[in-house]
Amino acid sequence: MKPRGDVKGLTIEKLDKLQPTASHVEGRRLLDRASRSSVTLSDCGDGGYSETEPMLAERRLSAEEADEEEEEEEEVEERPRALPNMPKESPLAMALQILLPFLLAGFGTVSAGMVLDIVQHWEAFQFITEIFILVPALLGLKGNLEMTLASRLSTAVNVGKMDSPIEKWNLIIGNLALKQVQATVVGFLAAVAAVVLGWIPEGKFQMSHAVLLCSSSVATAFIASLLQGFLMVGVIVGSKKTGINPDNVATPIAASFGDLITLAILAWISQGLYKCLDTYPYVSSLVCAFFMCLTPLWIVISSKHPASRTLLYSGWEPVITAMVISSIGGLILDKTVSDPDLAGIVVYTPVINGIGGNLVAIQASRISTHLHFHCAPGEVPEEAKGCYYPCRTFWGSGANHRSAQVLLLLVIPGHILFLYTIHLMKSGHTTLTPIFMSVYLSAAMLQVLLLLCISDWMVHSMWRSGKDPDSFSIPYLTALGDLLGTALLALSFHFLWVIGDQDSDVGD
Repeated sequence: MKPRGDVKGLTIEKLDKLQPTASHVEGRRLLDRASRSSVTLSDCGDGGYSETEPMLAERRLSAEEADEEEEEEEEVEERPRALPNMPKESPLAMALQILLPFLLAGFGTVSAGMVLDIVQHWEAFQFITEIFILVPALLGLKGNLEMTLASRLSTAVNVGKMDSPIEKWNLIIGNLALKQVQATVVGFLAAVAAVVLGWIPEGKFQMSHAVLLCSSSVATAFIASLLQGFLMVGVIVGSKKTGINPDNVATPIAASFGDLITLAILAWISQGLYKCLDTYPYVSSLVCAFFMCLTPLWIVISSKHPASRTLLYSGWEPVITAMVISSIGGLILDKTVSDPDLAGIVVYTPVINGIGGNLVAIQASRISTHLHFHCAPGEVPEEAKGCYYPCRTFWGSGANHRSAQVLLLLVIPGHILFLYTIHLMKSGHTTLTPIFMSVYLSAAMLQVLLLLCISDWMVHSMWRSGKDPDSFSIPYLTALGDLLGTALLALSFHFLWVIGDQDSDVGD
C-alpha cells in the first residue's frame, strides 16, 4: 500500500488550515472521500478504474468502509451533502419532451429513406451493390457513437458531473476525440465486412471496388461523426441551461439528422470516387489513407482524459459487435433490393430502423441514469432481481415502466404520420392499402416491443456485471433495431407479395 499523498492538491494539513473548525478526523474523512471520488490517469493505467465511476456523483462504499465512516462521523457534527436531485417528471411532461425530438427524428429518417430511394439508381449503387451493405452499418453509427455520447453526457448532466466548467470540457473534448477514433476504425471494419459479405455469395472480388468501399466508408463515418458530435454537445449544453431532461431529447435529436447526413455523404462520396475509378484510380486510396492517418492524433487527445482513456481500451466490444449485427441487416437489404418484386422496401428501411432505435435509446438512457443515481455498480433494484419477465418492462413498481408505456404508445401514430408523409411526397413504390399498413404497423410494433424488453434486461444485466450501460447497451440495441427492422420489413414485403397486395410503379 503506497502512502496516501496529495489528492487534487489537498493534504490533511491543508484541510486543517482551510477549515480550522473541523477536527483532524473530519479532515481525514474528507480526504478519504476525495481520494475515492477522484480519478487520475495512473488509476486508469493500473486498471482500477471502472467505466461506471466517472458518471457517479460519489462512489458507493463497501460494508467495511461504510462502518468505518459511520464511526468517524459519530465524532464530528454531521453535515448535509449537496447532491443533485433526480429529475422528476409526470408521464405528460415526459411525453411532451419526447414528442418533438421524436417527430424530428422521424422526419429525418423519412428524408433519409427518400434519399436512399433516389440514390439506389445511381451508377455507384448499381454497379457496386455492396454499398447497400454499408448503409445500415454506417447509419447505425449514430447508435454506436452519437447516441452513446448523448447518453453518457446526459447522465453526466443529471448527476452533476458537468457543473464544473473544467470537468465539463474535459468530458466533452475527451469523448469527441474518442468518437472520432471509433468512427474511423468502425468505418474501415464496416467496409471490410461489406467486401466479405458481398464476395461470399457471388465469389467475385475486385480490388478497385474494395478500395472504393473502404474510402467511402471511412470518409463518411469520419465526417458524419464530427458534424453530429458538435450537434450533440450543443443539444446537451442547451438542455442543461433550459432545464429539460437531456435523456428525453438528446438521443432522438442525435438521430434526427444523423441518417440523412450520413446517407447523403455516403452517396456523394461513393458516386464521386466511382467516377474517378477509370481516370484517377489512386484517389480512393489517398482518401482512405488521409483519414486513417488522423487516427493517432485523436488517440493522443482522448488518452489525456480519464473517462475517454478507459473507453479507448475497453469500449470496442459493443461498437464492433454492433457493426457486425448491422452489416447482417445490410446483407438482407442488399438481397431484398436486388429483387424487383420487392422494390418498395428501400424507402421504408431507414424509417422503421431509425424509429425503433430512437425509442429504445431513450429507454436505455433513462434506465442507465436511474441506476447511476440509486444503485452501486454491480447492484440492481429489487424489482430487477431474479428472472426477467416481459411484463416487468411495462407494469410494476419500477421507475421506468411509465416511460416504456409512453414510448410504445408513440409507435403507431408516429409511423402512420411518417407513412402518409412518404405518400404525400409521392416517394416509394408501394400504395398505402389497408393491408399494407396493417402488416407494416404490426412489424413496427413487434420490433419496438421486443427492443424495449431487451433493453430492460440488457441494461440491468450490464450494470450487474460492472459495465456502464451508457457506453455498452445502446450500440447493441440500435444494431438489433436495424437487424429486426430490416428482417421484419423484408418478411412483411414477402408476405404482401404472396397474398397479392403488390405494386412496383408508385413514385417512378
